Amino acid sequence: MEKMIYATLSSNKNIDEINGLLSSIKGISGADLYSVKLDEISAVVCDINKIEVVADKENAIEYAEVIENIWNQFTLIPMRFGSILDSKDAISNMLSKNYSEFKDNLLKVENKCEFGLKVFCDSEKIIAELKENSNNEIGLTPSIENENTNSVFRNYIDKKLKEHRFEEFLLSLVDTVINEITKQLENLNAINKFKKMSSATNIVDAYILIEKENKNELLKMVKHFQNQYPSLNFILTGPWPPYNFVEINIK
Repeated sequence: MEKMIYATLSSNKNIDEINGLLSSIKGISGADLYSVKLDEISAVVCDINKIEVVADKENAIEYAEVIENIWNQFTLIPMRFGSILDSKDAISNMLSKNYSEFKDNLLKVENKCEFGLKVFCDSEKIIAELKENSNNEIGLTPSIENENTNSVFRNYIDKKLKEHRFEEFLLSLVDTVINEITKQLENLNAINKFKKMSSATNIVDAYILIEKENKNELLKMVKHFQNQYPSLNFILTGPWPPYNFVEINIK
């Protein structure tokens, strides 16, 4: 039978000790897990009939749950769902070809966990905040309020200026929030990846890799920023295995 690979892990334990820990964890469809070991790294696998593997949402969720259960026991690199090789020898060969890259990545994520951080904005609240902090309505200028100006044209220009002013303010706010979060994460020795303006309301989309012992400090940090920016909504998810911090092209 073919072998489905769930993860590559780092452990100084011998193969019997690793398999003993894996015996309490089941793979998808209740399959037994075991390890294929090469020096200090191992692939966690199960026997499977490739034809029966269905790439649907249910199996993908179950697969992710298996990886999380393994992660609770070991430092690991998650493998993509559907990573299947023909035999133990093929897996050993894959581990050998990519050994140094696996080791480097496993070292990077050792004793660390991943969190996701999304920041959402309420446009109406932010616009109200802008108006409150300004003596004039956003976007209005004296030249536009000239009585001789065509009212339709004036309204159109006023609308565009308001939109431009809001966009400028929002982008500035996003940069400020990211800079402040980054400074705090540096104090926690965290690694981060930020994406700005994923959508009109999702203004920050970030992944954070942090020492497991510092996760409570991260929770406090997010709570602090939520209090500092009440017009924004901070949503933290995790902890997860390090899906977004593995940089390896498997040969």
